[in-house]
Amino acid sequence: MFAYRQALQDILEYGEEREDRTGVGTIETFGVSMRFTDVNERFPLLTGKKTHWNSVLTELLWFCKGLTNVDYLHEHGCTIWDEWADENGDLGPVYGHQWVHWGNQLDELTVGLMTDPYSRRHIVSAWNVSDLHKMKLVPCHMMFQCYVRNNGKLDLMLNQRSADMFLGVPFNIASYAALMHMIARPLNLTPGNLTVNLGAAHIYKNHLTQTEELLNREWPELPRLSIPHNTGFLALEMYEHRDFLLEGYNPLPAIKAPVAI
Repeated sequence: MFAYRQALQDILEYGEEREDRTGVGTIETFGVSMRFTDVNERFPLLTGKKTHWNSVLTELLWFCKGLTNVDYLHEHGCTIWDEWADENGDLGPVYGHQWVHWGNQLDELTVGLMTDPYSRRHIVSAWNVSDLHKMKLVPCHMMFQCYVRNNGKLDLMLNQRSADMFLGVPFNIASYAALMHMIARPLNLTPGNLTVNLGAAHIYKNHLTQTEELLNREWPELPRLSIPHNTGFLALEMYEHRDFLLEGYNPLPAIKAPVAI
């Protein structure tokens, strides 16, 4: 997680103070790139503070099933979308809707990787301009692209317009690394490198003390994620929690921080 740690340090040192939509205020820089190598062996789930793996995985499966109501999240003990949901638990056509119901992009992706692995068009986008006004929260992580190397490794690049560095980004990193495993397993590929490109990368002013505490800690070694049994799930919506095995996750205690709404 050196890349994430360095990004936090750079924002604190070189970022500028900015007002923002939430009214909290941030320290922010624009244009940050992080690379996490060999995701198959070193799963980038933050160990410097406990990150709620169940919520990361539950949200990802929720996306892949094309769901946009918090009921599924609640069934699996995840409440991270509650602040944005309406009285019926609905969020409008957010990520899952766009991935699955806007042209069935996830199916197109997996079939494309199987039939034409070296294509440069393995892209999934959540930034549907015609639907943005219907969403309770417009997409922060907007688009990802997959790339198959000659050695059978699957790389993924995420592009994110807005990045809450302390709370949100560790979730995003782990989520897309897990997605790499989901895509790679039935195609007999190996998860390779994850690149995360951030637009407005910010630390909220009420997260500054927590960020300093995180940076002053000695972070334990990264865990390993696997999908032990080849499910054959080309349709990513078929995955369930039981398909994943996280080993060696021994994080330091959580550091609480408020969510900016």
